[in-house]
Amino acid sequence: MRKAIFPGSFDPITLGHYDIIKRALPLFDEIVIAIGVNAEKKYMFTLEERKKFIEEAFKDEPKVSVVTYEGLTVELCHKLNAQFILRGLRNPADFEFEKAIAHTNRQLVTDVETVFLLTAIDTSHISSSIVRDVIRNGGNYKFLVPESVKVK
Repeated sequence: MRKAIFPGSFDPITLGHYDIIKRALPLFDEIVIAIGVNAEKKYMFTLEERKKFIEEAFKDEPKVSVVTYEGLTVELCHKLNAQFILRGLRNPADFEFEKAIAHTNRQLVTDVETVFLLTAIDTSHISSSIVRDVIRNGGNYKFLVPESVKVK
């Protein structure tokens, strides 16, 4: 069984994340969206809200599940018997950053492979930080995120 972990903070999930997951579904038997918890980071949305946004966005997709975790992603891969880490790339800066993480993960464990997908051209400009800025400033964020993301 080909299982992939798609890690991130998803604060909030964007249409870019959504697109990568949808396009990766034919490649894997299961995709686990893993929301990383970092006690030092200040999030706009609570962990429960972020998890709910994702679960709602993929409620009709049985191959997708959502977990939260702390620690190394490769340790989560071992815990969940996942052989792959799925990552999306928007630009060269993403590639350089993700390449360094992938190389480090490869030095930590040799049985987990990182798979990169390029974002779709129409979502490559979207990042969670841009979405948060739009929300903070009262702008229309709806065209940047799945319908499940709702601001109070």
